[in-house]
Amino acid sequence: MHAQMDQADPPQVAASSTLALVHYLDTLGLLDRSRVEALTGLSLEALEDPDLRIPASTHYQLWELAEQLTGDPGVGLHAGQVVDPERMGLVGHVFFNCDTLGEAVVQYVRLHRLINESVTLSFEQTPDQAILTWQPDHPDHYCRQDMDRTLAAALCRTRHFIHRGIEADWLEVAHPEPGYASEYRKLFGGPVIFGAGITRMAFSSQHLGHPIPHRNPYVYSAMLKQVNAVLARLQTRKSFSRKVRRLISRQMATDRIDADTLARQCHMSRQTLYRKLKKEGLSFHDLVEQVRQDKALRYVADDQYALGEIAFLLGFSELSAFSRAFKRWTGVAPAQFRASHQEGKR
Repeated sequence: MHAQMDQADPPQVAASSTLALVHYLDTLGLLDRSRVEALTGLSLEALEDPDLRIPASTHYQLWELAEQLTGDPGVGLHAGQVVDPERMGLVGHVFFNCDTLGEAVVQYVRLHRLINESVTLSFEQTPDQAILTWQPDHPDHYCRQDMDRTLAAALCRTRHFIHRGIEADWLEVAHPEPGYASEYRKLFGGPVIFGAGITRMAFSSQHLGHPIPHRNPYVYSAMLKQVNAVLARLQTRKSFSRKVRRLISRQMATDRIDADTLARQCHMSRQTLYRKLKKEGLSFHDLVEQVRQDKALRYVADDQYALGEIAFLLGFSELSAFSRAFKRWTGVAPAQFRASHQEGKR
């Protein structure tokens, strides 16, 4: 039994994530079965199907319901701290049966679309730090409660299964500072910056060499074979916009971005390009803006390039045009954004 998708083929999440939230509400004695089933269009028994996927928008609405039922704005942060090996999905079983944390992170990033198709996860490594970045494919796909749960679960599960002493060097969170902001610093350990427009968590790269205790190579082999088969099926969906996104990213610093050029690189007409993106719920202009904004937030926060260089790399004719666009995206000037991020990481 599978949740229905509309013609726009919306992004989906693994039902195991939804089931984990349902179980959390149940353990609190706050589960409203009729409201959950009405919202999802599925019985709770149907959610037990390990192959089931549901629209991300439905999953995010369930988080809103969870906050109403619990009266807890930090419900995502609190649910993410619950570690239940019996309720981990396929990706979790792959992660915690790798040889090292570094290998596990690589697999986590590679398989993240199995967990949530609406958010892109990336990984970068500097000499001192390993940095994970979560970025929704569309602003409508950002859910504060779900992002809280994702961050808390990533750290708490790593502490439980691999190394109890691991802490974040720093954390940047896309959403504005909530009323429970002090809980982030207590949980993650390092400084936390809110309203960053992008969500990133950094930890010492020395942790990547940590061996994973109690790993089972037989479980790893079996689970990896299964998730690779599922991933292969999913990659036929949503793959076109990711291809166009990569082309935009590569072309941005070298040439003017235009739909005709990108269409030729995809061996199709501009009209076909537009139609295929529309099928995934996107427009070409929106995609260019998303790539430009994502890069801008990373470049300005990292302090690697001067602001004028960033403007050039992102295809702006002059710094003032970039500054106006950046203020439109974040509400602050790039210099102010950079200063607040560098101050927060000291």
